Amino acid sequence: MMKPAIEIINLGKQYKLTNSAPYIALRDVISESARNIFSGKKKKQDSFWALRDVNLSIEPGERVGIIGRNGAGKSTLLKIISRITPPTTGEAFIRGRVGSLLEVGTGFHPELSGRENIYLNGSILGLKRAEITKQLEAIIDFSGVEKFIDTPLKHYSSGMQLRLAFSVAAHLEPEILLIDEVLAVGDMEFQKKCLGKMEEVSKKDGRTILFVSHNLDTIKKFCSSAILLGNGTTLYKGNTDKSITKYLTDHLQTIAEKNWDDTLYSYNKELKLTKASLHNETGVILSRFDTTQKIGISFEYQVLAGRPSFTRGINVFNQENVHIFSSHDVVSEFSNQENKVGVYRATVWIPGNLLPEGFFSISLALFNPSPHEILIHEFEALRFEVFTDYLKFSARGNFTENLPGFIRPLLVWEVSSN
Repeated sequence: MMKPAIEIINLGKQYKLTNSAPYIALRDVISESARNIFSGKKKKQDSFWALRDVNLSIEPGERVGIIGRNGAGKSTLLKIISRITPPTTGEAFIRGRVGSLLEVGTGFHPELSGRENIYLNGSILGLKRAEITKQLEAIIDFSGVEKFIDTPLKHYSSGMQLRLAFSVAAHLEPEILLIDEVLAVGDMEFQKKCLGKMEEVSKKDGRTILFVSHNLDTIKKFCSSAILLGNGTTLYKGNTDKSITKYLTDHLQTIAEKNWDDTLYSYNKELKLTKASLHNETGVILSRFDTTQKIGISFEYQVLAGRPSFTRGINVFNQENVHIFSSHDVVSEFSNQENKVGVYRATVWIPGNLLPEGFFSISLALFNPSPHEILIHEFEALRFEVFTDYLKFSARGNFTENLPGFIRPLLVWEVSSN
């Protein structure tokens, strides 16, 4: 029976917390030393566990995503597997040659040329010079930095370093490939190229790949399974969709649908809000949408006693609880007429290419606009995430850096030349 490519048993990593020391004069050093001699006590040093009691078994050829909030222990786990840092407790058995892409510039020497760094990385992996030379042309061609291959690495941009580093890691045939969020540094076209190459080497050569990313859509498309880390422990390992759903519901607290049954009435008991949901254009209930997708917000309410016209509205807030915009029903056939007793369903659409990446909440309202009278107002009824799908054209274009703003509409530009 084939043994796992990566086997982790009771793994833990503890770091000591140190504070940067203020300016200290010589007399302070002498007096502190004297106090320590006579007191015989040592200062207690604070520490924290970046990983604790982690147990994992990853089979050869698996493509595993690692997800979790910042500080969950994702990068620490990859550093232990790649032997950059040792564990404090437990063991990590690695069966196969490991290639890693953890931080831009890791494993490269800034004074050496791109070509020399390829040979340096290959020798670290245990390859002979002839084996590296055999792959040299393919590495340079994939990286796209052939014009600068004999230039010292210190003159490369971070994007150029990334291109070369990924190309080296993918082409020097490690049995295990570790990729951290570093891919986000590259432009969209190169990211697509990298994901394609990772899929190729995984399927064709049966290599094991561990991939850390905050882009859950990429994890979903690329990885057959996923590990959810939280506070340094393994919260879930298994099906990618289930891992992502657990992450979103338990940690980012997205709410794709809600039922109030018999609890949410207007103050006068004439109206009752019963259910609400987020969905795409085909009616599939979702809590995550890419920036180009239309977002459907539907809710059902019941009119228990006939009354003069009232209207419906939503408020949209971002993750900093900034009120982005509101929308009131001023166009439907029920916007200006009496609502008879019965069950109603209202749907409003947020257009694609309007919201940027981030987390948003929806508040729902039934109210009388004039004179203003709130009948039902349910805050944070629904919550969802918006992300960029780099395989789709969006208002982001080819821009990969942080793009600030509360909204990101795809506007029409007109340019002319004299």
